[in-house]
Amino acid sequence: MAISILPPSLPAPRRHAPSDTSDHDMSDGEISGNEEFSHSTTTESIVTPGETITSDTQWMRGHGTYIPANSSTIISTVAGTLHKTNKLLSVQALRARYQPEIGDLVIGRIVSVQTKKWSVDIAAPMLASLPLSAINLPGGILRRRTAVDELNIRTFFSEGDLLVAEVQSLHQDNTASLHTRSLKYGKLRNGLFTSLTGAGGGILSRRGGVVRSRRQVFTLNTAAGEIDVVLGVNGYIWVSKHVETKGEKDAGITKLEETVSETLYSSQNEDLEPGVLKEITRVSTLIKGMVACGTRVDEDMIVRVYEGAIEMQAEEESLGGVEKGIGAKGIVEAVLARLALDG
Repeated sequence: MAISILPPSLPAPRRHAPSDTSDHDMSDGEISGNEEFSHSTTTESIVTPGETITSDTQWMRGHGTYIPANSSTIISTVAGTLHKTNKLLSVQALRARYQPEIGDLVIGRIVSVQTKKWSVDIAAPMLASLPLSAINLPGGILRRRTAVDELNIRTFFSEGDLLVAEVQSLHQDNTASLHTRSLKYGKLRNGLFTSLTGAGGGILSRRGGVVRSRRQVFTLNTAAGEIDVVLGVNGYIWVSKHVETKGEKDAGITKLEETVSETLYSSQNEDLEPGVLKEITRVSTLIKGMVACGTRVDEDMIVRVYEGAIEMQAEEESLGGVEKGIGAKGIVEAVLARLALDG
């Protein structure tokens, strides 16, 4: 019996129902019904790289799209959601690498140690560099870096170390140069590292993630004591125990740097109490839940969500038990719903 092989048939194009989450009303020049425009411009519409969006000349292309030479067709360059702003069409990537900007506070991991600099992974398309001349030496010494400092470069940072730094400059190839010339920058210890994969480092705030705000480093008061939260704009988070440096309160302005620098490059973690570890894990988990719910991650939202989660736990325990299995996303959704009702 002969076997017949039939050519594949294309499925009928899906029509997306209008959504309340669209950027603007579609009444002006409805393009979702246009044969040349195969997608509605709501946030529910997903496009893929190389897919034609429209050939209508009334639309302008935004980021995430391009127009080939001698053509008026707008084509997507990334996989993401299609958005319309007046006559501008743009595609917001589902996942994106962090694009450094001067002044950003970032968390990075040392990848390699070179003669006069370190290569640092900051979740950007290319590794950043931290020059030896851009760090503070122990003791607050302000001097030129010598050959001895170059030989001892591994005593400051070595492969695998985590650090918090600031983007000082950008080179022509879009690589970032970092610096740690501040008391709040340097090696990270006594905490938990969290990576918000695909959060885009503040550029995708519509779906949740770290946003650029006035304070990226703050102290959160918990039942087990104070903990420090460092929000890297690149989507890396560090939650740790707040350690008050010996003599920090009594040191003068000129002596403060010398006092702090004694443990600035230490890799030895301190012993943390179980209660502190529990609160560090709780804050880190709630931050992941905030991203899953599409909520912005900044100091104000973290404080509100944390306090709301503590209140919910206390109420449930007073009623005879805590609901289990809802996960971090469920907890954050319940807290946000309560905050919305409270106004």
